[in-house]
Amino acid sequence: MLRTLKDLFDQLGASLAPDAPRVDPRIDEHQLQLATAVLLVEVMRAEPTFSESERDAVLLALRGKFDLADDELERLLELAHDNARIAYDYQRFTARLNERFSQPQKIRVIEAMWQVAYADGHLDVHENQVISKVAGLLHVTHGEYIAAKMRAQEDAGLR
Repeated sequence: MLRTLKDLFDQLGASLAPDAPRVDPRIDEHQLQLATAVLLVEVMRAEPTFSESERDAVLLALRGKFDLADDELERLLELAHDNARIAYDYQRFTARLNERFSQPQKIRVIEAMWQVAYADGHLDVHENQVISKVAGLLHVTHGEYIAAKMRAQEDAGLR
């Protein structure tokens, strides 16, 4: 029994060693891009009808956050829609962002979500709920949440 535990700890230590194989950074970056895109798409999906202005706001936010070509952005948006349709919670997406994003980056995601919500000129109660839930999962404080909302309102010309 002790030998088995020792072997287990040796294997665990070897997997944490500096020369242990790492996850491909490109795959990790794609996962971050997809997680961010899904959260933005979820704001669009919160309303019963999609507006072209909200879709454009998602693409604009993704273009500003990630260095992607137009065809890559379109593919990312398509994948985000597919993932959002089958997602049963936001945890798997926010967990990835919590691991890799700084607090200012997470606040910018919340602000981008607000920009998507305001892109059609009004805020739906369901959009507000989605953003509030995601902000909590990203550990964005209420003050940061409100400041992001106010910046998005100002950008949309609603203040």
